[in-house]
Amino acid sequence: MIIFWFLTGVSLVAALMAWNRARRTAQQLEQLSQMYWELRYQHSELRAQVQRMTGERTAPPETPAPPARQPAEAFVPLSALRR
Repeated sequence: MIIFWFLTGVSLVAALMAWNRARRTAQQLEQLSQMYWELRYQHSELRAQVQRMTGERTAPPETPAPPARQPAEAFVPLSALRR
């Protein structure tokens, strides 16, 4: 009976440690995500400043061409091929 209580206690401690680790990892991920978006914003700001200083005007990034038009009907019944 004592071994079951011991295993229960060990399991509870392991679960609490895993939960705490997951919380810290989630917080670190949130911080990294925030830092990434701040860095992207600063990068675009600096790029705009450099373009203003040098007088360069770059074209906006090309938008991809629309996909080719799909046929109106994709399914052709075999009875239509026999005619």
